Amino acid sequence: MLRAFLLAVVFCLLGATLACSKQAAAPKGPPPAMAVKVDTIQPQTVTDSSEYVSTLKSRDSANISPQVEGSITQIYVHSGDHVKDGQPLMQIDPVKQEATVRNQEAARAAQEANLKYAQQQYERDSQLAAAGVISKQALDQSRANLDAYKAQVAALEAGVHEQQAQLRYYKVVAPMAGIVGDIPVRVGDRVTNTTLLTTVDKPGKLEAYVQVPVDRSADLKMGKTVDILNNSDNVLAQGKISFISPEVDNQTQTILVKATVPNDKGLLRTAEVVRARIVWGSHQGVEIPVLAVSRINGQPFVFVADNGAKGVVARQRQIKLGEIDGNNYVVLDGLKAGDKLIVSDTQMLADGMPVKTQEQGS
Repeated sequence: MLRAFLLAVVFCLLGATLACSKQAAAPKGPPPAMAVKVDTIQPQTVTDSSEYVSTLKSRDSANISPQVEGSITQIYVHSGDHVKDGQPLMQIDPVKQEATVRNQEAARAAQEANLKYAQQQYERDSQLAAAGVISKQALDQSRANLDAYKAQVAALEAGVHEQQAQLRYYKVVAPMAGIVGDIPVRVGDRVTNTTLLTTVDKPGKLEAYVQVPVDRSADLKMGKTVDILNNSDNVLAQGKISFISPEVDNQTQTILVKATVPNDKGLLRTAEVVRARIVWGSHQGVEIPVLAVSRINGQPFVFVADNGAKGVVARQRQIKLGEIDGNNYVVLDGLKAGDKLIVSDTQMLADGMPVKTQEQGS
């Protein structure tokens, strides 16, 4: 009995082992399809544009430099202040010039005293000459002395005016109403007539200075649209090309282009470095989201949903990209109308992987 029982147990274990072996050796089925979202490619109007770094300059800007030498004792304004025509900006130490004016005025006063005496002497000599007491020659000499003193007083008077005018230059004033720019000097700095103290910019239109590569020179036309962008790609201002340089910069191989940009809201500042987008034109083309593009060895690829013999699979396709338009790439080659571009979970896909598609936004 016991032997029969043991044999039965052995046969049961052997049968279970063989069943497990057969189950493990059974072939696997195809992997489940991955759910992805697709966007059917549709031709659309694509803006042909290029983006460059630009510097803004005022159309009405004055560089303020002193007309005299000296040390700055006061600065009355700050960068960004609005000033009126003739409003004081800075004071240069006038002590030495004030002393010069006082000396000149003292010399004039002394010479005026001499002139007054010469005038009195001439009047006395005229009376004496009329009475025959002195000769006509003595009267002429008295007259000559009077004329000489008059000339000296006139010369000193002119000198006083000149020194007083020079004294006014020690107070630097705004040549026009506008906005104060950067102030690179400080109180105590010694300045000369070549030192830039600041700038005063008249509010209004600005000019965007753009260096355009020479290979786009054939596309440059007067009146082309230039968009000034912020960091969020929003258009702050829109202008038109108003100047195209006839010369090429030999060092950078670029052409200087200027665009007149309105600044009615005051969002832009003189000397600000901004992004400028030149719009060359538009054409029918294809745009795809930036996030749908993968790069392998620097080459751009996308995945498209392709109807294969065993169902829909993801196919990797190399494309050729143009400029970025907002959050999209302009596709120059590799995609056509009707292609179903996979726009989700592209980092988890492989070429030939089964996918289950769902239209974007549905």
